[in-house]
Amino acid sequence: MKTTTLCHCLARLAVIAGCAAASLVHAQQVQVYGRLNVSVEAARAPGAHVERMVNNRSVLGFRGSEDLGGGLKALFQVEGTLAPDTGAGEIARRDTRIGLEGPFGTVFAGHWVTAYNGATSSLDPFYPTTAGYMSILANGAASSTDNVADVASFDRRQANSVHWWSPRWHGWTLRATHGLAEERPASGARPSLLSLALIHDAGPLYLALAHERHHEYHGPGTADTGTKAAAGYTFGTTRVALVAERLEYELPAGQLARNALYLSLSHQAGRHGLRASIGKAGDGHGGGTVGFVRGGADTGALHATAGYEYGFSPRTTVYAYHTRLRNDGNAAYDFPINGVGMLAASLTGARISATSLGMRHSF
Repeated sequence: MKTTTLCHCLARLAVIAGCAAASLVHAQQVQVYGRLNVSVEAARAPGAHVERMVNNRSVLGFRGSEDLGGGLKALFQVEGTLAPDTGAGEIARRDTRIGLEGPFGTVFAGHWVTAYNGATSSLDPFYPTTAGYMSILANGAASSTDNVADVASFDRRQANSVHWWSPRWHGWTLRATHGLAEERPASGARPSLLSLALIHDAGPLYLALAHERHHEYHGPGTADTGTKAAAGYTFGTTRVALVAERLEYELPAGQLARNALYLSLSHQAGRHGLRASIGKAGDGHGGGTVGFVRGGADTGALHATAGYEYGFSPRTTVYAYHTRLRNDGNAAYDFPINGVGMLAASLTGARISATSLGMRHSF
């Protein structure tokens, strides 16, 4: 009788241990995170001056993973917009996905920044604010878009997209994005997107080479491309970065192309941070207008920013910067986020600026 009871107890313990092991294998971790980033600005455009509060892409999100065993994980993320200045927001308007991670890398589907976008965003010390580099690089910012909502920008968060990130190899990763051809515009085109980025991020050196193709964004048989190369190097607590980009658009009336350069500098001394950047858009070659890019002489622009940050903690920072954008005689560039175009009758040949004081908190 005693032997039978002991066997029953051992069997029950084995079942309990097996369930506990299974629960550990399939354990799920969920994180709530966010960023609040608000500043007060004095913005100037020709004939206008406004004091305003701006939201620099604050977010609230949930992300997590489940260990499926055998080196395989399920991943998920739901990230929404927040507007502390107005109270507006949408629950899944930003990076949102579901996918798998394993020996093959990471594959997921959802609403996510393209490989091209993510390859260089970390090299802009003012991303994403009024002073962001999307005024010069990428032809504007499309924070949430698809194949027909914004046909100009190469700084995109793409709806209905699938992504693959390769395993890391000696500091190198390859990323790919495909924006599915779901839209059916009246022109008969079947627009889609393909984005690729090769990234090296190990030690003090950062390298990126990215290419993105927009298929039939401007009608059947057309293709727009963006190509950029970037390098960043960290010397102690100082980082220097350079990005060179070429955009080409295929329009019904012909081709339009433009080259641009961007240089940034970041220096950290304890809690104090100094930031500076300068971007130069060249003249557009060809005819027509797409976003900020125009064809012809005197269609370039220069955008320069200097700023300072003070970190109270790793999560809480106050900052100030002054940013100025100078358009050539036939150019009409604007700030990509919190633009001032609505303040002036025209930005062609204009000089615009903003002085900002803000606070950023991450959790």
